[in-house]
Amino acid sequence: MPPFSLPDPVGLLLPVVRVGVPPPVYPAGMARVLPSTLSPSKVSAFKDCALAFRFSVIDRLPEPPSPAAVKGTLVHRALEQLYCAAPEGRTRAAALAALGAAFDHARRHDGEYAQLALQGEAEERFRDDAERLVHGYFEMEDPTTIRPIGIELLLEAELDGVRVRGIIDRLELDAQGELVVTDYKTGRAPAPRHEQGRFGGVHFYAFLCEAMLGRRPARVQLLYLGDGVTIVATPSEQSVRGLERRVGAVWQAVERACAADDFRPHPGPLCDWCAFQAHCPAYGGDPAPLPYAPTVTAGV
Repeated sequence: MPPFSLPDPVGLLLPVVRVGVPPPVYPAGMARVLPSTLSPSKVSAFKDCALAFRFSVIDRLPEPPSPAAVKGTLVHRALEQLYCAAPEGRTRAAALAALGAAFDHARRHDGEYAQLALQGEAEERFRDDAERLVHGYFEMEDPTTIRPIGIELLLEAELDGVRVRGIIDRLELDAQGELVVTDYKTGRAPAPRHEQGRFGGVHFYAFLCEAMLGRRPARVQLLYLGDGVTIVATPSEQSVRGLERRVGAVWQAVERACAADDFRPHPGPLCDWCAFQAHCPAYGGDPAPLPYAPTVTAGV
């Protein structure tokens, strides 16, 4: 198979490049509005707890920002800016400067950052930890050797009538001209026995690249910046087809839940971090008064 090539690789070096399909038309008669797309995070959310999925994706209830999520966003922005520079400009100092700029912008314009209400030593610790993650990245690879062809690349494709989408942190070419997907992780690396559970998004990315770019990635790598751990997966025909079956099954379950307005809670360890306990019947809450949307649209 010949190496992957693009007529204008630099043209993909843009924040969020959209390659998509027209919005689908959903059947009438749904008790709740169907989401218009599925992503790795939505699939995981539905499998973890159907009711929390409804609160977040369909009812769109507000969720308070978490320090970990906001920190991850800032680090991703810094690395995004790093790879918009020429190879000789991808230095540690440039990445830290980009992180500083991301912090300054967040303090002035980001409502989620403001909600964290960080001050004094707490804000210093928060910023120090973000800088530690950036330093950790430079211990894992040399950015001057990377050949990126896509940064923060948003891909959308149709899978059996469902729009699936995912944002790839970095798409690059390896020495053989093959596609490589890199995903930055700012949380803790999983224990070896739990690694397979983190690969749902890997196969999503592989499917999207194959569907929209005509080539399956040679590998997908997860870079855990805080622990210096890299987890590598090699997508195969079997793994991508398995992803298609799983997404199809999840979508059918979402359709059934929306048609019957039947979203059941799944109590477990994740409940400790759930923002919707006050509305959850498993914790004495009542979800009935929440927004009800019987009219089907394609905009969710």
